[in-house]
Amino acid sequence: MEERILYTITIFSENTVGLLNQVTIIFTRRGVNIETLSVSPSAIEGIHKFTITAFSDKDSITKIVKQIDKRVDIVKAYYNIDEDLVFQEIALYKLSTSKLLSLGSIEDIIRRYNARILDMTDIWVTLEKTGHYEETQALFEELSKKIGVLQFIRSGRIAITKTSGEERIGDMLAAMEEKLGIKS
Repeated sequence: MEERILYTITIFSENTVGLLNQVTIIFTRRGVNIETLSVSPSAIEGIHKFTITAFSDKDSITKIVKQIDKRVDIVKAYYNIDEDLVFQEIALYKLSTSKLLSLGSIEDIIRRYNARILDMTDIWVTLEKTGHYEETQALFEELSKKIGVLQFIRSGRIAITKTSGEERIGDMLAAMEEKLGIKS
């Protein structure tokens, strides 16, 4: 059996109602759980970018991406491994102000984890940490053990490829425009 590793699937599409549901059904039918999901407009006007992570073997992820790519509303779908990408997540931590201050200097935690204070009241403090999963999780674990975390949220992965200067989809769209004789 092939090794299951974390793949990042990037999907470019129009912003169509129900498309996210159609994409997630493809993962469900193949028995692959989505770990993280992020959707936003891409660098190309009118095109949205889905960034999905999932643990899978190469054969299954290839089949999933091919099936997604066949959908009418999908412009293009790709998959990558971590080495092909620059990626980050963002995490927010809501902590009791009094408990955080009881640690003495909060500067140590802020500097060690390269975190920043987003909001501070007499009752709570909200910290932000941007980084890889392991980094945001390490801060969560330390804060949980030392003072407790009131609330915690981590975003899905956002990623860009290490290859070429533009979105991968840009090359494909330019080739399509050239083939059809469309001038930008």
